[in-house]
Amino acid sequence: MYLSSVARSLSRGTRPAQLALSPFLPASSATQQQQQQPQTKQTRWSSHSPMGTPPANPRKKVTVPLLRAMHKRGDPITMITAHDFPSAHVADAAGMEVVLVGDSLAMVALGMEDTSEVLLEEMLLHCRSVARATKAAFTVGDLPMGSYEIAPTQALETAIRFVKEGRMQGVKLEGGKEMVPTIQKITAAGIPVLGHVGLTPQRQNALGGFRVQGKTSPGAMKILEDALAVQEAGCFAVVLEAVPAEVAAIITQKLSIPTIGIGAGNGCSGQVLVQVDMTGNFPPGRALARFVKQYGDVWAESFRAIETYRDEVKSRQYPAPEHTYPIKKEELDGFVEAVKGV
Repeated sequence: MYLSSVARSLSRGTRPAQLALSPFLPASSATQQQQQQPQTKQTRWSSHSPMGTPPANPRKKVTVPLLRAMHKRGDPITMITAHDFPSAHVADAAGMEVVLVGDSLAMVALGMEDTSEVLLEEMLLHCRSVARATKAAFTVGDLPMGSYEIAPTQALETAIRFVKEGRMQGVKLEGGKEMVPTIQKITAAGIPVLGHVGLTPQRQNALGGFRVQGKTSPGAMKILEDALAVQEAGCFAVVLEAVPAEVAAIITQKLSIPTIGIGAGNGCSGQVLVQVDMTGNFPPGRALARFVKQYGDVWAESFRAIETYRDEVKSRQYPAPEHTYPIKKEELDGFVEAVKGV
């Protein structure tokens, strides 16, 4: 394979050293070639996009013990959702400790109305895509509605599929005290579980919609009891969603595991947001939840780029000569002559 690449490079007038270094060369020779040759921009002959140059100082792999250590010293934990290879790649490169393949992909990636529609097979497909991109972040997959509620054995079977087929390192499920046997069953098999209490979107029909939870003293106490229960069952952390900041801060103080807030104030041990929401990858006029801060405008930049591309194609500005491949004049002349009789 390398020798054929060298031959192709010589026909283009490119030195072999400008290609990927030969696997047949000793490490010292490869290093010397790197030092002797100036760095040039790589020319690719296909549209495949590689992952790029590995970071000079790669991050240490995030694990459950590392997350526990961060919590112990009060270092906030950063978590973000991803639903495919590109979104996971940028999240991992940007330094997220945890990448969550949330069931929110039902809406942000699949165009569904809510999370209840997404299927287990769809979640697993997206988990595999995310797993290929994450090198340092700890990956967690959301168990979709209907894949874990029937019995703890069903939940364990689903969790195992998330690890084996989805290549996730942990799973997330919604619910409090009623999910204790399920959490115990999964964690007993050695699979880390991230809990989720407060507003549980998969149960929004029973909650009367996406409503803030814990706004009364009894309601706040129920969330605390649920959080303590999933902690005791073995969760390594718990998401607190749509809970008053003061309530979430008190719950965080009462727990010995990290709390990950989403709409729960900065008194939590960490935060999570849906990547599409916080990067602004949606058309103008979309209503956002109160807790979402938009950090970018991906939609506007993508729209500008695609609109410019459209205009340049229409005006034949693109592709320009620098975007095309050359052919020797004698070969072209021969082809022109040959087609005269066609």
